[in-house]
Amino acid sequence: MPTRTGYRPGLPCYADLSSPDVAASAAFYAAMFGWRAERDHDPDAGGYTRFTLRGVPVAGAGPTFAADRPSTWNTYFAAEDAECAALRVKEAGGQVVTGPAQVADEGTMAVFQDPEGAAFLVWQAGRCHGARLVDEPASPCGFELWTRDPVGAMAFYPEVFGWETRGGQDGEPGAVWLADGRRAAGLRPMEDGVPPEVPAHWLVHFGVADCDDAADLGVRCGGRVLREPRDLPSGRRAVLADPFGARFAVLAAARAR
Repeated sequence: MPTRTGYRPGLPCYADLSSPDVAASAAFYAAMFGWRAERDHDPDAGGYTRFTLRGVPVAGAGPTFAADRPSTWNTYFAAEDAECAALRVKEAGGQVVTGPAQVADEGTMAVFQDPEGAAFLVWQAGRCHGARLVDEPASPCGFELWTRDPVGAMAFYPEVFGWETRGGQDGEPGAVWLADGRRAAGLRPMEDGVPPEVPAHWLVHFGVADCDDAADLGVRCGGRVLREPRDLPSGRRAVLADPFGARFAVLAAARAR
């Protein structure tokens, strides 16, 4: 079981869902992935819910900040110092939206936007380091930036996280970012067919045993398939939206198929 007890700075460490109806979202993802929802009853937690698989934390969910805010999956990156990360974001041309703010004794978080407007977060670990189960079915297995400005993104994120960029040169359609030689995230230019109202965003991938079955299950549970299953070098992937429109991907890794 690929359990984690910590993350190096610059690596994705967690994902959580902003939802207008956390209970309904929890029911959808329980059907999709077998997750159990554990609501934090501390009044200061604001109804935050942790998703676990076999008792191990894999993701989370909380209410959207306002009724007009879209439902979305949020991507967190590990940071040694959230304040320093905020300075790097501003120096690189991004925006600090919220924080850094301490979350009880769990850790410190901050919400940012890159120059194109894609939201992302950093997490400075306290008692909590992030997802403890990764890279297996029903757990996070990848993070990818969908952008209309790949050149700008390839300049911004290495400034913030110290990433090395591979690919994205000589007309290649995407790129891979590495942190200390280890894959941190991917970049995918938005294709012409993506509706203009879809903003730049980070897409969270969850592992599945069978991509086609998972896509069918998502539809039966009330979601939609935004991109049909297709084979990629990393495996077979489909992009879905849950009943409230939050986008996510399911990936059957190449080695597992």
